[in-house]
Amino acid sequence: MKLSHFFRVLYITILSFVFCAFKTLAVENIDERVKNLTLELRCMTCQNQSIYDSDAEFSNDIKKIVKQKLQEGESERDIKKFLVERYGEYILFRPLMNYNNIFLWSFPFILLIIGLFFVLIKTKTKKA
Repeated sequence: MKLSHFFRVLYITILSFVFCAFKTLAVENIDERVKNLTLELRCMTCQNQSIYDSDAEFSNDIKKIVKQKLQEGESERDIKKFLVERYGEYILFRPLMNYNNIFLWSFPFILLIIGLFFVLIKTKTKKA
């Protein structure tokens, strides 16, 4: 009888330890995800500083919003879309890859091709 009671107490102790460990890991996981996501977001009141690095009131509000939405189970992509709809695309350090920004993403390659074209023309005119 006493041995059975001992195993029940041991079982409950182990389960509570495992539960607390998972809960701690979940909180650390959410904090890590908040950190990673806020490093990708720009503070609107600071000069090109990430929300994670900023101590402005705006940044603290965004950190709270991001943490709340992550706890509700929303994905990082959905949170970014929400913030872009609310504050504009300027809040992202890396602009979204969409139809509106196709010129922005392709401009460096267009410039490279035009530059190579002019270099080829200059080298052919010097040979002639």
